[in-house]
Parts: sequence; structure tokens; C-alpha cells
Amino acid sequence: MTKQERNRDFKKYVQLTNPIHLLAVGLGSGMSPIMPGTMGSAMAIPLWLLFDGLQPYLYWVFIVVAFIFGCFLCQKTSDDTHTHDSGHIVWDEFVGMWITLFFIPQISVLWIAIAFVAFRVFDMAKPWPIRWFDKRVPGGFGIMVDDVIAAIFSSLTVYALTFII
Repeated sequence: MTKQERNRDFKKYVQLTNPIHLLAVGLGSGMSPIMPGTMGSAMAIPLWLLFDGLQPYLYWVFIVVAFIFGCFLCQKTSDDTHTHDSGHIVWDEFVGMWITLFFIPQISVLWIAIAFVAFRVFDMAKPWPIRWFDKRVPGGFGIMVDDVIAAIFSSLTVYALTFII
């Protein structure tokens, strides 16, 4: 099955009136016909601004809950649309961006852009071990975990850049 056929099938079964599907596709950002993962990552930024002021321990509780909930969201949406890890499912990008953004030294366009680019590079290139997890771990957990690992790589990159910039 071609990528276009998989996308058509996904769009045939996804229901944006279903709150689970709506969250899984990043409030609709993942339905973009071009670069849905990038659109989902971009949509995560204004949402992140809503909870960025949380105390660090509450921030990480939120991230853990978003990850666990995301495993369910992604699995349910994959099951309902008869796909696995469709590019339109972007809740994993939301969580990955939120992890990466935690490590920026200040809220500024520059640092948000650096975090965004770093996350997109690792998420798209999928260097080892990200690609290994992406290919071998099934289900909603598999959909989520490769983006968390990409976020760890991105966070380390952002942290390293704080010493240079």
C-alpha cells in the first residue's frame, strides 16, 4: 500500500468529532497534507506556553501523564483507523516538543526555534537508537517512545547549546 493510500484510509476512518481522535491528531494539526509531524510540533508550542509556568515537578507529572495518556490515544486512534503510527497522529510530537522545550534557558523566539529545529531533526532523521525503537516497538507505546527518545537527544542538544549561545 502506498503512502497516499494509507493517508486516504486514515482520513476515511478518523473522526475529528471524537475527542480521542482529535487529541491524537493534535487538534487537527496532524491532518495537514504536508509535513503533519512538523505541523503537530508547531502546534505544541502555544499549548506549552499555557503550562510552562508550572513548578518543575508538576511539569514532569504533566509530561508523564501526557505520555501515558498518549499511549492510549495513539493506540486507540491507530486501531480505529486501521493504521500503525500514521504520520497524522501527532500527540507523540506534542509530548516530544514539551520535553525539549523544558530545557530551553529562556522563553524567546530564538530558543523556541532552536528547540523546534532540534526536535524535528532528530524525529525525522531517527538516528540510532530512535529508529530501532520506531521499527521494533509496537502499539501506542511504540508510537510514543521514539519521540521521547528524539526529545532526549534534542534536549541534550539544546542544553549543550546553552554553553555556546
